[in-house]
Amino acid sequence: MVSPPCELLGWAGPTFSNVTPMEPLRIANCSGFYGDRQAAAREMVEGGPIDYLTGDYLAELTMALLWRSRQRNPETGYARTFLAQMEEVLGTCLDRGIRVVANAGGLNPAGLAAALTDIAAGLGLSPTVATVTGDDLMGRLGDLDVRSFSDGSPLSEAGIDPVTANAYLGCWGIVAALDRGADVVVTGRVTDAAVVMGPAAHHFGWGREDWDPLAGALVAGHVIECGAQVTGGNYSFFEEVPGLDHVGFPLVEMSGDGSFVVTKHPETGGLVSVETVTAQLLYEISGHRYASPDVTARFDTIRLRPDGDDRVLVAGVFGEPPPPTLKVAVNHLGGYRNQVTFVVTGLEIGAKAAAVESALWAAVGGQDSFAATDVQLFGEPAADPPSNEAAMSHLRVTVRDPDAAKVGRRFSGAAIELALASYPGFFVTDPPGEATPYAVYWPATVDATEVPAVVTIGTDARRVASHADRPRTVAGDSTVDVPASAAEETRTAPMGSVTGARSGDKGGDANLGVWVRDPTAFGWLVETLTVDRLRDLLPEAGGLPIDRHLFPNLSALNFVIHGLLGDGVASSSRLDPQAKSLGEYLRARHLEVPARLLI
Repeated sequence: MVSPPCELLGWAGPTFSNVTPMEPLRIANCSGFYGDRQAAAREMVEGGPIDYLTGDYLAELTMALLWRSRQRNPETGYARTFLAQMEEVLGTCLDRGIRVVANAGGLNPAGLAAALTDIAAGLGLSPTVATVTGDDLMGRLGDLDVRSFSDGSPLSEAGIDPVTANAYLGCWGIVAALDRGADVVVTGRVTDAAVVMGPAAHHFGWGREDWDPLAGALVAGHVIECGAQVTGGNYSFFEEVPGLDHVGFPLVEMSGDGSFVVTKHPETGGLVSVETVTAQLLYEISGHRYASPDVTARFDTIRLRPDGDDRVLVAGVFGEPPPPTLKVAVNHLGGYRNQVTFVVTGLEIGAKAAAVESALWAAVGGQDSFAATDVQLFGEPAADPPSNEAAMSHLRVTVRDPDAAKVGRRFSGAAIELALASYPGFFVTDPPGEATPYAVYWPATVDATEVPAVVTIGTDARRVASHADRPRTVAGDSTVDVPASAAEETRTAPMGSVTGARSGDKGGDANLGVWVRDPTAFGWLVETLTVDRLRDLLPEAGGLPIDRHLFPNLSALNFVIHGLLGDGVASSSRLDPQAKSLGEYLRARHLEVPARLLI
């Protein structure tokens, strides 16, 4: 059906046979987002030997949330849960020589470092705490050439007033902090993978042009940055995951050549398999090249192999130079929003929904009196419903406007006033709400040479360049040979009976990765799941640009659906603004699949 995993033109990368044996560096993760399991830090420190404890706390939405927090209290703006985790494990980490690297500093790394130092003093501890800053560009926007990530237009012409602007720094500030003896490194907006890449580069003494090892560490960081998502969390075949009620967090055993093993502590819930690692590799990516400020990893060169129970060896990653620019996450205040969800029950759902919608708009001065509105009727009642709930649909009305008063109680109050004067069975899911501000994400770029990292320990602050010489020639595109599938018997079945999926968001775009459980079915997947067929299966994506990328080494496809999420999670009115469920939606769609795969 399919040729062996593709090779790059002019380059045959490292394979399993030439992975260098050496003492591995054990790097653990204890957070995939701000709000993740607080006990994970203690579980990783106490559950088995590790050398580094890392955590990823930041996302595009998180930066906007931290801005709102700092508006209320200027001393905040960081991930406060990190302090609670450190209070539990800091003493043990210092005793065992476990060093901590986390991007929990958010918009205020110095404030987090000071708070951590106070907590440590209260415990009778005196760790060396370093901060990595320089990512916050708010005070420099007038002096920098910040341009739109999508079309290259300058920020000065965008007509927006940013409230946050943070460049994604790489790993070299972290390396410098560790070189200077830091026990704990807290950063602002570094890339999610940088908290893993920094310890690896420091430990193995890699240079800035050690592209392949750096690319391997980038992949390792990507694999564990989302915590338990690689150990069985959010996994399509969740029923195969033992101990799903309390999944263990992941760690990587990193080798000096950039290969690594993904695993977890013994006797913890969850599963590490080639498929769980494949699922995470496909999460929030686009094509074959996965770029960071430090290196570009070729995902079409990754090789996976089982290495024992709950162990997967990852090798063969080819690295290329990074782009000359850094990504910048710009957030600006889009206005205010409010939302009311009416529950519509029983017969004549459409007529009932139309009646209440018409009355609501009449009560608030018309639908066109708002800057933007969105109305969605979802959920189809069952025929002869067996329960009250099975007879329900939901009509969700969202309004947005620069005027908070217009979309506040004036709107939600008008909806509630209809309670005794509209369709039969009227009720709403929540009480009347106030207007809430929302941020709009504006992805951008800036010249990497203009944004050095700043490493501070105590009062000693030093700059570290965010760019490097780039002498290596970029490899040619990978070659993929996928012969046509042979004619065979098919049956109509859910796509998920033979495929797994993982989906997520990148600003306003949705990423959708799909893999086949049986590698011999990859040719069928390539032939069947074309862009046009995806549009048929996902009508919401019908008129949107879609990119498709092939990953034969993972028996997978990845799609990027541009614009599906509007302006991104903070402003999207979709029920699932981060496209987390998109993959499972696709797996539920029916199509013709080879009968042999259903046995």
